[in-house]
Amino acid sequence: MLVFFIIVALPAITGLFTSVSADQAVEAGVEVEVNIPQGATGDQIASILSENNIIPDPQDYYAEVKAQNADMSLKPGDYRFTTLQDPADVVAQLVAGPNVQGVTLTIAEGLTVKQTAKRVEDVYGISADDFMAQAKASNYAADYDFLADVADDSLEGFLYPKTYSFAGTPTADDIIRAMLDQYQVEVDSLDFDGARATIKSRYGVELSDYDLLIMASVIEREALTEDQRYNVSSTFYNRLEAGMPLQSDATMMYVTGGAVTSEDLKRESPYNTYLNQGLPPTPICSPSLASINAALAPADTDYLYFFITTDDEYFSETYDQHLAAIEENR
Repeated sequence: MLVFFIIVALPAITGLFTSVSADQAVEAGVEVEVNIPQGATGDQIASILSENNIIPDPQDYYAEVKAQNADMSLKPGDYRFTTLQDPADVVAQLVAGPNVQGVTLTIAEGLTVKQTAKRVEDVYGISADDFMAQAKASNYAADYDFLADVADDSLEGFLYPKTYSFAGTPTADDIIRAMLDQYQVEVDSLDFDGARATIKSRYGVELSDYDLLIMASVIEREALTEDQRYNVSSTFYNRLEAGMPLQSDATMMYVTGGAVTSEDLKRESPYNTYLNQGLPPTPICSPSLASINAALAPADTDYLYFFITTDDEYFSETYDQHLAAIEENR
């Protein structure tokens, strides 16, 4: 039997649904597979079920969730349902957990789109070149408002790091939409507006939501621990306020794909934050939620420099202190 695997974009406005009308002529009993993203709200789950015609009337579904006291028990994952299914059975299955077992794809924090494409190729056999060709913001901007202001038609930063499971053989589009859905779920509760206002007030720097994601990606590649993220964030904002370049090796690593030499730091590139003021033009990886939070709420410090190794960390307010920290680590 041919089974279609469907992942849908989460709606920008939740809680407003309409029942399937008679003139839509939805055939009952057709198998449909959907993915419920990690962290999806009750309204988002209802939207996914409704848009795929699994539940004929979202209000009946809500009533059944209440009747089964299932609000906090609905589990994310891959499910096989049928169109116009009994809402009681749908809710019971969501409480029991995923009923489709597929191959898992783990995307680690800090991977670039190119590295993600290689990982997808290794797991599912989808050509990395084909994945890269599909991974263009213009292919998804109409469905995801947060892609409106991206640079270079790039999805860099938005392919959310997580473990995903797909039934059967997903397409590049299936995988990308699952990652974009997950990004939307993860950041949905974050106060970007408040963060932008606070950063402007504290540092005199005006940033967009996209800029904050760029900052989070640089933090992801520079910090090693939770506490370091907030201090690294503070250091970078302090440098922006002081009119200093970020001087992040990580942004040039995005260009070189590996180690950065002193000669690399002399190369002209929009990602060379030694030669250019401000942020790089796009994120340099997909940051974790922890790094996004650090970009939105930096620690309150006077640090202008940091030096981090696998064993030690040194945050400094002056260049002399920074040089002393480097010398101490020799």
